[in-house]
Amino acid sequence: MACDLEVDVNGEETFFVSKEILSFFSGRTKNLFNTLSPAVKPVTFPLKVILHEFPGGAEAFELFTQYCYSFGNLQITPCNILPLLCAAIFMEVDEPNLVKFTEYFDTIQTWSWFDLVAGLKQCQELFPLSKKLGLFEKVTGALLEKVAFSNDTSPMDASPDSSMCRFSCDTKSTISTKTGTNPRNWWFEDLVFLKPEFLEKVVKIMVSQKFDHGAIARFLFYYLKSGLSSFTTEEKKYATETTIGLLDSLNRESVSCRGLFGILRISSPLKINLSHRDKLEAMIGYKIDQATLDNLLIPAPVGPGSLYDVNTVLRFLGYFSKSIMCEVVPRLKKVGSLMDLYLAEVAPDPALKPAKFAELTSALPPLARDCHDSLYRAIDIFFQVRTRLTEEEKTKICSAIIYEKLTSECCKQLTKNPKFPPKTAIRALASQHSMLKSLLHESHSQPLKSISSNYDDDQVVLYAKRVDLTMENENLKAVLEGMHWRVMELEKICGKLKGQMTNMKSSRKHSSIVCRSSLPRLCS
Repeated sequence: MACDLEVDVNGEETFFVSKEILSFFSGRTKNLFNTLSPAVKPVTFPLKVILHEFPGGAEAFELFTQYCYSFGNLQITPCNILPLLCAAIFMEVDEPNLVKFTEYFDTIQTWSWFDLVAGLKQCQELFPLSKKLGLFEKVTGALLEKVAFSNDTSPMDASPDSSMCRFSCDTKSTISTKTGTNPRNWWFEDLVFLKPEFLEKVVKIMVSQKFDHGAIARFLFYYLKSGLSSFTTEEKKYATETTIGLLDSLNRESVSCRGLFGILRISSPLKINLSHRDKLEAMIGYKIDQATLDNLLIPAPVGPGSLYDVNTVLRFLGYFSKSIMCEVVPRLKKVGSLMDLYLAEVAPDPALKPAKFAELTSALPPLARDCHDSLYRAIDIFFQVRTRLTEEEKTKICSAIIYEKLTSECCKQLTKNPKFPPKTAIRALASQHSMLKSLLHESHSQPLKSISSNYDDDQVVLYAKRVDLTMENENLKAVLEGMHWRVMELEKICGKLKGQMTNMKSSRKHSSIVCRSSLPRLCS
């Protein structure tokens, strides 16, 4: 038969076909020619038809013409049923042929894993018609059923012809590595091809089918790690934002802290929108007790600022404080220990502003630390690299220290440390005075031997450890009296200095030197 009809498919490719054969199967083509007047029919040249938004493009149209030229005898397989069915709907085939296609598609539950993966790829290319016809949901559902029932084993029921699918059925991923460290993740690699918008649809179906949230989260992390290499910058941004939104919809206990920090590193140069950044930081903040020091050492944005992104860490701590309850003290203490390490790491940064460092020292409630020695040492490092801090700035930073939580050794160091404001030395001595007084009261009500034998008394043992109590009651009284005298003398000196500062017009710097030169002698 003569090829008397020229068909332009989506502007991709032009086909020359028999108008009679195509019209025999396609109601759309038949109706088009029936509406033409005999006067407009060409004598020499073939008539041209332009098809817009043909599902599957030129490749699917060629498959449909093969079906027509075989007079409906083309073998239908899982690899060609989806484009054939969509093309049949678009071209308005007659009822018997349409039923033939739909009946074959209804056997989807018997398809192999590889056939289903290939079908899901086709659904992306046939969108939105595949969505309108419900094909996408059915293929995804059948595929997820195999994931659910396969558990820890990879499906090996692929048909020998699966890799021969012609319609964009690239199955090389399914034949490649299934050798991940976790056998339950065998299906991750096969679904990396999903575009972000389809990834979202698939994950939502997973959630609706009660899939394990931990498995979904691991798949999303794998998707971002392995699937972004071929994306443009905008596509990477969209994929990252989509993944963050999907992770935020899962149970947070199922989401890995390490994976979230991985997304944070990916998202930093992409400039994701503020709402998704907030979601990511909130998820990290909730699990900050599982973070490491390396996780928190986030480089600051390019510029003249500090070395590390302190503001992001402060936001993490803010989200953590909002999420925890009073009964999760162990988690709080883990974060306290982590922050002590972080403070010691960022303290030497000369570009870190005192106000930001003060925020870091006071970001957690008192319950977060049993001992403040590490906090004192971090503050000491901060003061060492900054010689121009005002007394007000120093006092604000030191306000985070609870002196009762300092060991006796650190307390002694603080009182002799000229970098710390005089008021902090007084408070440190006063706290030690109060502790010794309380301990002396305990010693009057109970002999020292009984104290050393009753280790169940946590408060007494704690105090004993802090002041290294190894002396008899008489020596303890002498130490207490000496400490009391030193506190009184310090109060007198500070009172005199305060009066002198009011009357003198000399600089505050000179007054600080006088105060510092007096303290070491008194505390020696």
